[in-house]
Parts: sequence; C-alpha cells; structure tokens
Amino acid sequence: MKVVDVTEFYSQRGGGVRSYLTAKGRASAALGHDELVIAPGPTDEENMLTTGTSGRARVRFVHGPALPYDPTYRLLYRVDEVRRIVRAEHPEVLELHSPYLAALACLSVRRRDFGVRTFVWHADFIDTYLRTFLERQVPTRVTDALLAPLWAAVRRIAAGCDATLVAARWQVDKLRQHGVANVVHVPFGVEREHFSPTARSDEERSKWLAGAPASAKLLVGIGRFAVEKRWDVVLDAFLRLRERQEAVLVLFGDGPERAQLEARVAGRADVHFVGFLSGRAELARALASADLLVHGCPFETFGLGVAEAMATGLPAVVPDQGGAAELVDASCGEHYPSGDPAACAAAVERALRRDQAALRAGALRAVAQRVPTIEGHFRQVFALYEDLLARRRANA
Repeated sequence: MKVVDVTEFYSQRGGGVRSYLTAKGRASAALGHDELVIAPGPTDEENMLTTGTSGRARVRFVHGPALPYDPTYRLLYRVDEVRRIVRAEHPEVLELHSPYLAALACLSVRRRDFGVRTFVWHADFIDTYLRTFLERQVPTRVTDALLAPLWAAVRRIAAGCDATLVAARWQVDKLRQHGVANVVHVPFGVEREHFSPTARSDEERSKWLAGAPASAKLLVGIGRFAVEKRWDVVLDAFLRLRERQEAVLVLFGDGPERAQLEARVAGRADVHFVGFLSGRAELARALASADLLVHGCPFETFGLGVAEAMATGLPAVVPDQGGAAELVDASCGEHYPSGDPAACAAAVERALRRDQAALRAGALRAVAQRVPTIEGHFRQVFALYEDLLARRRANA
C-alpha cells in the first residue's frame, strides 16, 4: 500500500506531528508499505527516512517561508506543487495532517488520483487559540457565533474525506457534537520497548538532583514551549511548591516561548531547561527516574508525552480538561482546575503525599487499559485503510 501524508505541522526542530509521522514511517516500512510525507521545508528535497524488507518511508520537502511565531515551522503555500506530487505518486491513501493549506491542496486533488482520503485531527485549532482569546473579550454566545464559520469549514474538510481519525474520546464526542462526519476513534500508541519502568536509573536521578537535599523530589515536564501549552502555570506552581517542599523541576522540550520561560526563573538552580532529547531511550530514562510529571496544557487532543511518562510508571498531575485529563485518573495522579497555579501546586503536594508505589502501579494499569503499543496503533490505522479501500472498491 502507498500512503501519502500531507502536513504543515512539521517543525525542523521536532514536535508531536513530526514524531508521529516518523514513527508511522518506521511502522509502514516494517509492514511492507510505501510512506511519503509531504511537508514544507527550507529547500525542495526528498530524504529517505527508513527502509524495510519490502517497504520504505520518505519525506518530500516543498520550499516555503518560515513562520514568524516559530521559524522552525514553514508555510506550505505551493498548493500546485503538492497536487503535482500527489498525482505523480497516485497513493491508495491520501491523508491530511493539518486543516489549512494542506487541506486545500488535498481536497482539490481529483478522486481518480488516489484511493481514499483521510483526515487526522491533531489539534483543536479553533478552541485552543480563538475561543480562549475571544471569551476574554465578548460573551460566550458571541464567541459561538464568530466561530461557527470555522466549524463549518472543519465539517467541509471531513465531508471530503472517507474518515477523520481522532486519538481521544473527548475529541470524538466534541467533533460529533459539531456535526463532523465519519469520526473514528484511534488512540495513539506508546513505544513500550523504550517507555517502561525498567528504564529507571539511580544514576540518572542523581544527575538531576545533584546539589539538592536528599529529601528533594524530582519533577519533570515534557512538551513544546508555546503559549497554549501553559508552561507559565507549571512554573508558577513550582515556585509556590518550593516555599514548602524541596524539589527540582526538569523540563524537556523547546519552542518559541523558551527564552521567556527561562527568564521567568533566571538564576534558579532548581529549574532546568533541557531542550529536545535526540534519543527515545534517553527521554524514557529521565521520565522513569522522576517522582512526578507536571502538565499544564488543557487543550491537547491526546497527550502523548503524558502517556509515555505513565508507561514508565510515572504518576502525573494534569489539568482537568483536555487529552491528559482523559489519560490520568485518581489511581495514578491528580487533577487541578486548568490555568490555576495555586491549585496545580496543591495537586502536586497531594500527589507527593500519597503512596508512591501505588501511584506508579496505577499509572501502568491506566496506560495498559487506554493506550495501545505503537505497533498496535499503526496496525489499527492500516486495518482502517484496508477497510476504507474495500468499501470504495465495493461502491465503485
């Protein structure tokens, strides 16, 4: 099977969508499929991601200008070039991974140039950014009216696709409430060969707690440093916590808000900004060796970083909204009202007072019940493709 994925959410530095598509490429090659990612880049070029016994995965960059907020992302404005590549590849599956110009390009490709078309809902771009801003300015009913045309656009995109893949149940319900058609729940998967309790390391733990008192707790956070991720809540909560508790906070990730966040805690020896780690095993070791994950984003469609942390047995403190809230329950962590640093700090204190062995066991149970392996996820995805293709052939 040949699959072409088209996305604008492809940072040159890293990020969730790029990580997902890289994992998908490895799975595709291993299963004997041909995967091509079309994404904006600094130049026109094609790179081989991986090869299998009978499959391969490639990425085709289409030159586009850097975006102002985060220059590691680029604009996929050459719609004609994207269409030309898709026509030349003639894939069985044409998949959209973003709802902007990528959707425009894919929806304008003629049906005879591909088999089925699918849409992956990676981020709720409407409520994450616009609703949050508008509700500070105008009443909710006015916000609903202003956002109605955007939800109509999402419905049009989904109507032009054979299925819309959504990772979290709460997002499935939300899209269906907005009238989005053909929504299919496909939870993301975790690489359990890396993210496991066996990754825990006393040496790794000592590295991050060097210079701290023996009673200090190791807290971690993981994700992109952008406004919607609400790292300000995590940092402010940590500063409140430190008034009563010895602790160190280690943050893994990068993004346009990093410099501002670092300035917020400049001069402190108990907060470390590490950046993206290149190896999955290295990240797993750091997560497994910590005491608690602290999360701030209430908008995520799934919360893969939270799921990976829980797969190492790490308990979590998360907002009461979004994908992370769906992953974490009382057996493996604590919730707090989103956007409230004082409540977040209190939730961290509650979690640290609880039976840590029981919390770790709860995290492993929750992941086992709610999150497939990465192999299981992609097998489900490709089984869905086969089913959609069979239906199309039957209808034809």
